Amino acid sequence: MLPAGVDPRTPVLVGAGQVVHRGTEPGLPGPAELAAEALRRAGTDSGTGDRLLRAADLVAAVSPVSKPYEDLGALAAIELGVAPARTLQSVRFGGDAPIKLLGRVAQAVADGKAEVALLTGAEAVAAGITAARTGITPSWPEEPAGAVPDEVVGTDRGPNSDMENAAGLWGPVYFYALMETALRARLGRTEEAHLARIGALWSRFSEVAAGNPFAWQPERHSVADLIVPTPANRLVATPYPKLLTANLTVNQGAGLIVCSAAAADAAGVPHDRWVFLHGAATATDEWFVSERADLAASPAIAAAGGAALRSAGVGIDEVAHIDLYSCFPIAVQVAAEALGLALDDPARPLTLTGGLTFAGGPGNNYTTHSLAALVQVLRAHPGDFGLATALGWYITKHGAAVLSTRPPTARFRAEEPEVPAARRATAPGYTGPATVESYTVAYRKGSGPDRADEPEAVVISALNPEGARILVRASDAETIAAFADGDPLGAGVEIAAADRLTLLTERTVR
Repeated sequence: MLPAGVDPRTPVLVGAGQVVHRGTEPGLPGPAELAAEALRRAGTDSGTGDRLLRAADLVAAVSPVSKPYEDLGALAAIELGVAPARTLQSVRFGGDAPIKLLGRVAQAVADGKAEVALLTGAEAVAAGITAARTGITPSWPEEPAGAVPDEVVGTDRGPNSDMENAAGLWGPVYFYALMETALRARLGRTEEAHLARIGALWSRFSEVAAGNPFAWQPERHSVADLIVPTPANRLVATPYPKLLTANLTVNQGAGLIVCSAAAADAAGVPHDRWVFLHGAATATDEWFVSERADLAASPAIAAAGGAALRSAGVGIDEVAHIDLYSCFPIAVQVAAEALGLALDDPARPLTLTGGLTFAGGPGNNYTTHSLAALVQVLRAHPGDFGLATALGWYITKHGAAVLSTRPPTARFRAEEPEVPAARRATAPGYTGPATVESYTVAYRKGSGPDRADEPEAVVISALNPEGARILVRASDAETIAAFADGDPLGAGVEIAAADRLTLLTERTVR
């Protein structure tokens, strides 16, 4: 019998499964096998075995990066012996995918277009590396030619502007490092003070990972472990050594079962397994980082989080359990600021898994793991609310979801709130006076006997007198030394070209 007041079409999460294959177990499973195994575990978690899996009429999959399957959901369904009517897959890149897909399948359930939906994703980057190193060809399933899902979900647009490409901002670590220093400038902190702040944040995350049975690296790390460069923790891009960055080299899968309340009741899912999706929202910031008004802020996180909370009818202070997307420390700090969360509240940590460095960063699929963890936490704390966020590209594409065992009072609707415009002009090709807004020194692996890290370039974000942003990538020894050994935040510069500038004044952050 349905709980009192629950509409039969209410979407409910009834199963959550995770799997981690650290390489100590036999075999080299690929994304399809890991995704299917996670869903089997979700079936067991629901208390109905494979009953709901076999009844699935919709399978949604997060696009994998370790093997570019076009329709991972169809392959996982074959592994499970399931024949869904439809499959969905997210676009090629975007960690916002799990919440975007969750909103989509929950909306399908609420609208009567699906009764039982499966959501899954997995990565096997570590297995792929092991296979290449050992010469083993893993027996991962192949798709038939022309395989496509019934729908591709999300925005698949190039992430970089021409000016960003010219400055060598070709990967996440460089963008996030540049944004981290921009936040430090706004906070008026020295390098040492800010490193201590983000090291403490990541140390707390590692403590959570140490208690997570599905974490890739379940180990506590001190602040010094994390912020002091060593051969095992080399500098990548200041201020980030390796242990302050996401770890993609994992083998992990996660799966969720979402169905109508009527289907859950008919399948005999015990009511203490039910977790309701109260709100799910997605939003996008100004697409190119260099065109954002503030490099270290996200109006879209505020918009998505606010919309999800309003759908749930609660404020952030009423949410007891939080998991913020945590690829780099700046992502957590920006989200916490946007949502009104303290970074260091011991009663309300900002991760349930340990984050993408320690729990693991399985490509686009991290937030499926955080949602699975949130389901378990909420079952252990009936009536509490929990919030998880998702993020794609460079604090660009966002999702937020609010869950609780408490039944919702309103019909579910996936939200796409409007984001206030927050754009800054850029001035590619500009020469003349400017002020250093932010910077990051990029390092390459040392090749000498001591494996010392070697700075190869500095990327500088500067503002001209009109407030337009210019990116400069300098690789001359004098400029690199000035930024690697000093801290010219706020300093005046004279830009001579896209790869050359001269420092004019001392730094202002001390």
